[in-house]
Amino acid sequence: MTEVISVRFRGGCKNYYFDPKGLRVKMGDQVVVQTAQGPEFATCTEGNHEVADSAIVSPLCAVLRMATENDRRVVEYNKKKESEAFDICEKKIADHGLDMKLVNVSASFDGNKIIFYFTADGRVDFRELVRDLASVFRARIELRQIGVRDEAKMIGGLGICGRPFCCSQFLDSFLPVSIKMAKTQNLSLNPTKISGTCGRLMCCLKYEQNAYEDAAKRMPKVESFVQTPDGPGNVKSIDLLRETVKVSLDSAAPNEPMKCYHNCEICVLRNGKGSREGIEIPERPARYVEEHEEESFEVSPVLSTPFYMDAKLEEAPAREKMSEESGDGKPRRRHRGGRRGRGKGGKSEQPAVQAAPEKTAGGQKPRPPKQQSKPQAPKQPQVENKAAGEGDEVKRRRRPHHRGGRRRNKGGEGGSAPKAE
Repeated sequence: MTEVISVRFRGGCKNYYFDPKGLRVKMGDQVVVQTAQGPEFATCTEGNHEVADSAIVSPLCAVLRMATENDRRVVEYNKKKESEAFDICEKKIADHGLDMKLVNVSASFDGNKIIFYFTADGRVDFRELVRDLASVFRARIELRQIGVRDEAKMIGGLGICGRPFCCSQFLDSFLPVSIKMAKTQNLSLNPTKISGTCGRLMCCLKYEQNAYEDAAKRMPKVESFVQTPDGPGNVKSIDLLRETVKVSLDSAAPNEPMKCYHNCEICVLRNGKGSREGIEIPERPARYVEEHEEESFEVSPVLSTPFYMDAKLEEAPAREKMSEESGDGKPRRRHRGGRRGRGKGGKSEQPAVQAAPEKTAGGQKPRPPKQQSKPQAPKQPQVENKAAGEGDEVKRRRRPHHRGGRRRNKGGEGGSAPKAE
């Protein structure tokens, strides 16, 4: 294992390893490194870390120093120098009448070398151009011919997806792309739809190629003879993403459309074109049904009575037990609030509470516990036991109109006589 740092040069997307020489460099720091072309200004993309010896290209170049303010001023001066050199070179190219297109200019950190990048359809004789540029800049001049992909990487721009070019953002090298990838992915072979701004096939065709190749291994080929749940037929089209096929059934009517089946629903009898002679047709496979996860629902218990009624039901047996231990033989009734159940006060004001049981010859019965929380309809007048010697019919008493007011006696002052019942 060797300790290194990763740096990236201006306008590049590839990372390079350098020996820190004992310096502690953080991500984002600017450093000056030694290269084969001389000292260069770079930005650190990953601080001190260790990598395997097999990942290093010997000899490993070293970091000279951390960048200073003077180094940053030199970089700004070189940028101005590059823009001036670009304009001068274009004029020289026009004067010499060369069939070439200037793309970019790059000056070294120490200013001893200037590189001119250009594109051309064929070979160009630029010896006279180099002499004119060397006499103007008094530095070493290098003209380098590049391709259209390198041109798009240097200039940059937006692709048809609306995002910046992949080559100018993160691709450190160009991947080989072929027209076979577009055919495998069932894309339109129209050059305007599968080509990038550079005029070559889009680099993104390579991204999903492995997934399409893996799906193609599991799918039958076009014109394969298959058995479906609806009978035998031939495959006419394939959708690799959904893993479905469209089959023309043998038993289908002339104008009947093709049916779509999942790859799990069909049985391949012959993969690809060929004859059906000697092929045994098996039974129809079962229809494929996509499995769904069972959803579990928690059912909360339904209470027959509210929680405040349950507490009263539990207290009722306890009150009866206390009355039995007291020895008087009568349950102790507890009244809460108002004149409920006292003498001539009449019925309880709450509709949910049942009326007290009537007396019989055997004595008074204890009031049973309440079983329902819903209000009950008022009871009809009942006929009491004749053996008890009471009246024939018991009439209900009327409630006073003012529950909180003072009840006046019959014939009192300032009051009207109550109606006869």
